[in-house]
Amino acid sequence: MDFGKLKRFRSWLISASIAILVVAWLASGQFGEDAPEEAKASVITTVAPSQQSSVRVRTQSAEEIMRTIVVNGETAPARVVDIAAETDGRIEYVGVNRGANVDRNAVIVRLDERDRKARLAQAEATLRQREVEYQGRLKLKGESYVSEAQLQEAIAQLETAKAELMRAQLDLEYMTIRAPFDGALQERHVEVGDFVKSGDPIARFVDNRRIIVTANVSEYDAGYVETGQTAQARLATGETVHGTIRYVAPVADQATRTFTVELEVDNSAGALRAGGTAELQVPAERVLAHRISPSLLTLDDAGNIGLKIINDENEVEFVVADVALSTNDGVWVAGLPDLATIITVGQGFVVPGTMVNAVPESDVETAVAIKSDDED
Repeated sequence: MDFGKLKRFRSWLISASIAILVVAWLASGQFGEDAPEEAKASVITTVAPSQQSSVRVRTQSAEEIMRTIVVNGETAPARVVDIAAETDGRIEYVGVNRGANVDRNAVIVRLDERDRKARLAQAEATLRQREVEYQGRLKLKGESYVSEAQLQEAIAQLETAKAELMRAQLDLEYMTIRAPFDGALQERHVEVGDFVKSGDPIARFVDNRRIIVTANVSEYDAGYVETGQTAQARLATGETVHGTIRYVAPVADQATRTFTVELEVDNSAGALRAGGTAELQVPAERVLAHRISPSLLTLDDAGNIGLKIINDENEVEFVVADVALSTNDGVWVAGLPDLATIITVGQGFVVPGTMVNAVPESDVETAVAIKSDDED
């Protein structure tokens, strides 16, 4: 056994143990009653910084932007009409298939008109006969061959014949069911050969030339929405469409305390499809806001959305923020100081009220650049 090495190892072990004891004693602050105050202060100032967490921060100024009301909603056609038969008959012709876009007055279905045409011809013949009878009695009345009562009877029969003719003409028109406006056939409930009675459902027709985006806004935001105001909506496809506010509910929903708002969007080309989700975006007011990454937003214990900043004393504060605008470059939040020092890295490891070591992003970027130059 090499006793020289063993002796040296024992000496190293004793020295290390003494060093550890000294460090522990210094850290505990137990200097004794006669220890110099300068020594105590030096230990305190040395240990305190090591207890502070370091966070990366960015100091930025607020900018004036237009706050936008953003609420989720849904799209629907401007009008939906259920078309019913107005007379009895058998379906003879179908002119429009489901999903087809057609213009106003396009023939959807036509009933067998033969019986109605015969009734119309009969009504026309009856009217001609009543005209002859009236003219004859009128002439005889002038020669005192008929009484006034007989003349009035002829007049009444003539008016009845005119009414029957109008009814026959209208009944014939009812045999052809047409599109009530420009739009699309959503559903068709009949086929050729079906017999329908007056009141039976024939089709559902929608006005898809205009799309309505419906959403509900809060009591506060409702004051910034007006009929005729321009706004936009972001569809589920990612497409953004523009339109005009056509309706703002005068009374809030009693259950949700929100107001219904409708945005009308032109869809003359028929490219947009109704029935999907959409995000309504309405310009509201000009505010001072900061643009940040959405990842910086967090929740406090009360469930409020906001972010963490550093005050002048390097203390962490949680500030409730209002998302004023959302863009592809980030979100704009209002409610922060005009000049704010925002924690950009490390916000998840600190809590409000604690002191931190704030490291500006510019210092980190400079250090990285210097290191890169040195490596080159």
